Amino acid sequence: MLEHLFGSRTRVRLIGLFLGQPDEPIFVREVTRRIDTQINAVRRELANLERFGLVIEAEDDSADAKRPGVKRKYYKLNHVFPLLPEVRSLMMKAHLLVEHRIDKTFESMGNVKYAALMGAFLGIQHAPVDLFIVGTIDAEALKKLVQKMEKSIGSEINYTVMNPTEYQYRKEMSDKFLYQIIEAPKNVIVNRLEDKPERV
Repeated sequence: MLEHLFGSRTRVRLIGLFLGQPDEPIFVREVTRRIDTQINAVRRELANLERFGLVIEAEDDSADAKRPGVKRKYYKLNHVFPLLPEVRSLMMKAHLLVEHRIDKTFESMGNVKYAALMGAFLGIQHAPVDLFIVGTIDAEALKKLVQKMEKSIGSEINYTVMNPTEYQYRKEMSDKFLYQIIEAPKNVIVNRLEDKPERV
């Protein structure tokens, strides 16, 4: 969908990657690995985005970057790009369209009691997870769905699945990880829990 607007699927994935990691300088081969695209296409679209002003060249202060003979070209999001809020909003609205499809897909994959989109879907870094599910679900089917979602939003997705028993146990034990998820911003797309947490 977005590739028709932006002109290239690789460009959409790059925009999603840099929006999801706005403060991280990323070198070209690492970009290629993260979005699973051929390096020539990545270089071409990075040049386009740099001319457009959405990304800029950046320096990396890591130990590897300072090693003699190691020269890597890094890129990062341009925080002063004047259309950045509009680009971010457009990507987020596209993610919302993905949500409507996910709910229907879950119905054929198992018994999902609860599902929420977080982190990468909301443009938030350092979230505990990007996708949280409570229920019993076909693991292989979920993996394939996540791969499709990653291609759709242009960003890697970190997900966690808990069965209802584990979820209830962790909730009663005030599990730190679970409560980080409960308290984090999210878009809830499925909520069929009988005992719904107050902030979920």
